[in-house]
Amino acid sequence: MRLPKPVARAVLTAAVAVTAAGSLLLAPHNATADRRPPVREGAAPAHGAAKAPAAATRTALTAPVTDLAADGRGYPREQVLGADPENPADKSLKLGLVPYHAIAPKLNALQRLGDRVSVEVAGRSAGGHRLYLVTVTAPESARRAREQERMRELIEHDPGAAAKDRAVRTAYKTPVFFNSNIHGDEWEGTDAALRLIERLATTRDAGTEDLLAHSRLYFDITANPDGRIAGTRENASGFDLNRDFVTASQPEVRAMRQIEIDKQPAVMLDLHGYVNGTLIEPTTPPHGENYEYDLFLKNTYANALGMEAAVNGLGLTPDKDGVEPAQIPFRDQQEGWDDWPPVFTPQYAAFHGTVAAHTVEIPLTVNGSAYDTLPAAELRRRSAVNVDVAGAAMRATLDFVRTHRSSLIADQIEVFRRGSAGAAQVPVSAKTVPGVPGIGPEDVYTTVFPRAYVVPAGRSQRSATAAARLVDHLIADDVRVTRATGDFRLAGRTYPKGSYVVDLHQPKRGLANALLADGRDISDKVSTMYDISGWSLGRLWGATVERVPGGSLAGVPRTAVRSAAPVGHVAAHGDLRLRLDTPQEVAALNSLLRDGVAVRRSADGSALVPSAARARAVSLAGAYDVAFEATKGADGTPLHAARVAAAVTPGELFALREMNFDVVPVSTAVLDAGFDWSAVDVLFVSSGLDHTALTPSARTALDAFLRTHGLVGRGAVGAALNTDAGLLAVRPVEGDGDANGVVRVVNSGGPVTAGAPDHSFVYAPVWFTAAGPGVRVEQSYAPGDPLVSGHWRPSADGTGGPAAAAGRASVVSGPRVVLFGTEPLFRDHPKGEFSQVGRALLTVS
Repeated sequence: MRLPKPVARAVLTAAVAVTAAGSLLLAPHNATADRRPPVREGAAPAHGAAKAPAAATRTALTAPVTDLAADGRGYPREQVLGADPENPADKSLKLGLVPYHAIAPKLNALQRLGDRVSVEVAGRSAGGHRLYLVTVTAPESARRAREQERMRELIEHDPGAAAKDRAVRTAYKTPVFFNSNIHGDEWEGTDAALRLIERLATTRDAGTEDLLAHSRLYFDITANPDGRIAGTRENASGFDLNRDFVTASQPEVRAMRQIEIDKQPAVMLDLHGYVNGTLIEPTTPPHGENYEYDLFLKNTYANALGMEAAVNGLGLTPDKDGVEPAQIPFRDQQEGWDDWPPVFTPQYAAFHGTVAAHTVEIPLTVNGSAYDTLPAAELRRRSAVNVDVAGAAMRATLDFVRTHRSSLIADQIEVFRRGSAGAAQVPVSAKTVPGVPGIGPEDVYTTVFPRAYVVPAGRSQRSATAAARLVDHLIADDVRVTRATGDFRLAGRTYPKGSYVVDLHQPKRGLANALLADGRDISDKVSTMYDISGWSLGRLWGATVERVPGGSLAGVPRTAVRSAAPVGHVAAHGDLRLRLDTPQEVAALNSLLRDGVAVRRSADGSALVPSAARARAVSLAGAYDVAFEATKGADGTPLHAARVAAAVTPGELFALREMNFDVVPVSTAVLDAGFDWSAVDVLFVSSGLDHTALTPSARTALDAFLRTHGLVGRGAVGAALNTDAGLLAVRPVEGDGDANGVVRVVNSGGPVTAGAPDHSFVYAPVWFTAAGPGVRVEQSYAPGDPLVSGHWRPSADGTGGPAAAAGRASVVSGPRVVLFGTEPLFRDHPKGEFSQVGRALLTVS
């Protein structure tokens, strides 16, 4: 029975206390889970500011997506994988686990065991390592494989017909997806997967034969090989991949996204560590409002019970092994482990038809300080236990799939049917989800889907460039987008030819709405959130997106599109103007500056390019899909290529490089070691640099640089440096440190925020008061309640809330300084805000 939630929390707390009191070698370190509130990227990292190599950014930005759809081949699809160089520094070795360089030989051997195992390369990581997708199934002829693909497409594209198709009911193989090691220092899922694949390849009992005859099992062996090798949570770009599914900035995430799209799993597990006892989703509230949550909860909870029984059935005990009984957050916790944002792998999978999806947190900590301090024998003992636990969860899931294959596929079909038909969601209750105890009003989250969204054509060049990027992103997410072939009228508004229409009567309406809707202010729903609570691409990417609440699309002349129409062009005559409203435009400008083109900056912050550079502009217009407009005015301030010293988060470092800035990562430690300030033009600080902690000589050198060069600061760390160095006369005020979401802002039209969207993103928001002489307010939080969607509460004493920020300055500037209280580069996500930082760096340099 599900405990009352406050009681459940107390029980878990007591269990943690008992574990902590055990011996050092037996009791695991607690509270090192993937998802413990609050967790945020780049918050005062112990190792200092981000320092990912530029090569990782280049790979991440250019790595192609592997098409994993059926290509006419049957199964098995065997190949011989080339060997990787042996790496004695691979962090897996100390734990007695499979190092990355041993995975390819292991997969070659598994393929030789029979005719059930196939290996494909799903892509490459930011660090250049291969991403292996293993398929285990009974052999299929090419004809049979084509028939499977026909049924898979029918389920998504014509769910009504799929529900009546006898072949779907009797012959379709249930797709199951096991994802391992998305956090590089949570290793053991990989080893459990390899062990399970070997068992499936060789076992000939009737149960296994039946399973493989009626299922395809997909294994992403290591979703983060960079982190597996280095022993880091993040990939080579410094990204937490399990926070990237809204943006898909990293190649590993794009590979996982393609697996979800092309394989369409009905069930998936994402194997993590470390929570003791083993944590098995479903989650606490708030639940994502765009899911068909009744179907999701029904199956996810049922499979969780089976996994719980299997894990507890291993016979591991607190006294003997340091392992507590498994826990299910939906049943056992009140809040703090939610599935609200689709940035996590299982939550994103739900939008692609996965009706049972879980994060599974195996129990015994082997990363962090434990890795460095515990004896190797104890680490290996813990890792062996973790492999067993992960294996038990996976095997229980296969048992669940065998038993429930028909209802799983029927529920997947129903997810897509509801979307295609525009059917209402079904709120969860004891009646609608029988068998799941303890459902209460706190678990009910639904939304009212609009009839459509329109991304209008012709509003502005900024909107056109941003719209093209947004449309391409939607299509990459398997959201259906159409383009109007003529002018049309919809819900009382007239739209021009070329506008994009996203009809919400489509199979993956939940994902379309999650990406395009404003979202919701859920500050009053729970006291804490696990991660971000607002993420609207419609508001944050700089494109105009209009919600159409109802009506018919029958009269709209339109055609489906596979990519956005290009918007890049160059005026035929005269000097040229580049607006600098999008990250692509800033990137094009930086390319011109590096080429030595004499670009000038106009009063509104745009770039003026001489007609002599037209040929180069044509090349860049095609490469970045940006427009060089004709201009008569060529007067302005000369611009120069800026080399940026950056003490920033990984997402910010990545975004700076995406905009083509030449970046040198710095930190307190780097400056203390001696830094050549003559090699850089401007400093950007948001993380990992503390003026007061510098050695006297490093502080003197920094202060000398700031007397003659520019500073761009973000958040509390950037504001503190400004104060400590005695630069811009403002007083920063910190809001709630856990607050995050989409906020309304008012732009002043100055050179930093001219043309910026009227929404921004915040995490631990800051605002500025007591402005002294020479301080310009570039942007302010909107009056009233600035929060549109997210979670932002005042502190216990009533301070730090959105009402306190309303009307206050969010971005300020002065001679050689710009300070941001918002997060315009957060995790490489709010694309429409990037150019504010680009403009700021160019202004102060």
